[in-house]
Amino acid sequence: MGKAALLAAVLALAPVPALAEPLLLISIDGLRPGDVTDADTRGLAIPNLRRFLTQGAHASGVTGVLPTLTYPSHTTLMTGVAPAAHGIWSNTTFDPTGINQGGWYWYAQDVRVPTLWEAASKAGLSTGNVHWPVSVAAKGVTWNLPQIWRTGHADDARLLDALATPGLKAELEGVVGAPYAMGIDESLAADENRGRFAGAMIAAHKPQFLTVYLAALDHEEHATGPGSPQAKATLERIDAIVGDLVAAELKAHPDAVIALVSDHGFQATHTAVNLYRPFLDEGLITLGKDGKVDSWLAMPWLSGGSAAIMLARPDDAALRDRVKALLDRLAANPAHGIARVMSPRDIAAMGGNPRAAFFIDLAPGFVTDIFRGADAPMLSHSPVRGMHGYAPGPAALQSTLMLIGKGVAKGKDLGQVDMRAIAPTLAKLMGATLTGEQAPIDLR
Repeated sequence: MGKAALLAAVLALAPVPALAEPLLLISIDGLRPGDVTDADTRGLAIPNLRRFLTQGAHASGVTGVLPTLTYPSHTTLMTGVAPAAHGIWSNTTFDPTGINQGGWYWYAQDVRVPTLWEAASKAGLSTGNVHWPVSVAAKGVTWNLPQIWRTGHADDARLLDALATPGLKAELEGVVGAPYAMGIDESLAADENRGRFAGAMIAAHKPQFLTVYLAALDHEEHATGPGSPQAKATLERIDAIVGDLVAAELKAHPDAVIALVSDHGFQATHTAVNLYRPFLDEGLITLGKDGKVDSWLAMPWLSGGSAAIMLARPDDAALRDRVKALLDRLAANPAHGIARVMSPRDIAAMGGNPRAAFFIDLAPGFVTDIFRGADAPMLSHSPVRGMHGYAPGPAALQSTLMLIGKGVAKGKDLGQVDMRAIAPTLAKLMGATLTGEQAPIDLR
């Protein structure tokens, strides 16, 4: 037998790897499952999203993580584990004296476990990203336009130039014929811009795994409330972005799977709770002459509808007891809107921040207020009409999962899904391996 024939025989006997499907993952921040399943009742014209219900599979609801915030949730969507394991415990970093000037968890090096980008890359797939949270310098991303901003100044565009895949932003701006949206911009126009850039990336580079994040619905729901006329109009425009992305993906990869997710639902709000007020009054936070935090013993780390309570000396039992007594007094007054004071055991059971001494979960309608100085009252009118960040579970906070494409059953209701099961499911579709805290979902 000649060498060529021998090689052919060996290759014929070698195991054939499972076929990996290209995957487009779109996130619509704040999309509630009912906005799609009950679109007709809610007066929404969203044909591209509705297509997933009949031509693909969908969850009746997705139970999220503690807290139900954008960055912890999106990191769970990318890793399959709860915040306790992946390390992204809020949107913003814990910064009691304001040194970081409102900095967020932008940097993927803070993620403590492997991501879908890494899993796809190890499986031999090319990868892309447009604006996904916690994606700066993400490992395994071939073409990366990460999410980051500082002030909205023109220098933010230069910052992104430095952090994105070299030359990618300029290349796609030449194709699209417009500048790439600033990272701080969460408007509908910015979503439409990023949709065009994602489409250009698909056409130019055909990434086999692409993540795209759209923020405008969340922005509008905060401003005008979930289900408002303005939020509905925004979602209808986002539906068109989704339609364009799906068409671009299927043109590049006819056998692709498209997965559409969200990070959380929304609660309507009416009252802001200033948790700094009692900590100041108790002497647990001390302000300097400039009105800024000078020193602290205990501090709330705000998460919208909840707050982690951090101790400067976590092993100080007397300090812990003092803070617990304060929280119990606050919770005893229904006017403060505190639904629950969670212990470390409660926090651990929900996969929340392992460094928090306590976690305050607010009742629906209440939202934590930002620090507004020494004289700010305990309670005031909410500056926003909608919020998330509460503990997961309530129907209003459920998020979305829908899939369409090769290997996905048509018209299948997946029932209630744990958010931690999504990443292992997507990895399996791509022929990759990612071990999460839940088994993959059966999509057949």
